[in-house]
Amino acid sequence: MDISTLDVFVEVMRQGSFAAVARDRNVDPSSISRTIAGLETELGIRLFQRTTRRLSPTEAGTTYFERIEPLLAEMQQAIAIATDISGQPQGTLRVTASVSFGQRCLVPLLPAFRQQYPDLAVELLLTDAVVDLLAERIDVAIRLGILADSSLIAQRLMPTHYRVCASPQYLAEHGQPQQPGDIAQHECLRFPLSGFRSRWLFKDAAGSLSEIPVHGSVVISNALALQQCAIAGLGLALLPNWLIDHELRSGDLVDVFPTHQVTATEFNTAAWLVLPSRSYQPRKVQVFLEFLQQSRPRA
Repeated sequence: MDISTLDVFVEVMRQGSFAAVARDRNVDPSSISRTIAGLETELGIRLFQRTTRRLSPTEAGTTYFERIEPLLAEMQQAIAIATDISGQPQGTLRVTASVSFGQRCLVPLLPAFRQQYPDLAVELLLTDAVVDLLAERIDVAIRLGILADSSLIAQRLMPTHYRVCASPQYLAEHGQPQQPGDIAQHECLRFPLSGFRSRWLFKDAAGSLSEIPVHGSVVISNALALQQCAIAGLGLALLPNWLIDHELRSGDLVDVFPTHQVTATEFNTAAWLVLPSRSYQPRKVQVFLEFLQQSRPRA
């Protein structure tokens, strides 16, 4: 058996579906099924029980997976090390980030990154869902906010600061709020996450905290769409610096409370580079992390 067959088996075990693995690899599900059937024939054991409704591992399949998964990781690492020694980074780099952060901060960097590393292919998975890095074979994830404890490796990419902003048009029509409490009388563009849609937190220069309820008719689950609605004059929006710094400089948006710190959850937040838990970082990951650190906006 070859390493690609074992890789398919491990992926099927992790995702529990031939179809899911086939979608990731852009192949027909029948080819994944044939690969697993061939492995079962070679081993002389049944690895999965198949019905029309579900796929479940057998006891032998689970035992084989528990033994083969760490060995496969060791073999893949050995290949990566040998490849790195041979020259320029190559292969495929799989990166995931939220839709808004990816569109705003990563996509504009791709031309320069590809020019610098032409032998390295990039797969950018933009989703607001929390992706399983191992199951999706992700090399680097960029996650925002406060990280939950996990077995993953994380390093800070850049701090995140939130601002309450609005378009000059909206402020001309509805008036400029003079203090945080005034926003209770304004249309606020809200994000549907718990905490974001009901109140915003303010800290003044003296460190005094206030929690202000927010109301509004527009709730959107995408930060870039909220930014566009704010520019269009639909209301006040609480948005991160990496998304609105350009608009604040251009005058398309106005910082409504420049002397306050503002957030919906925690004041000390950041964008984080998150890696699968492993001792070796392939050269392709190293050069990407270095490129991001050099290219990131400065706070």
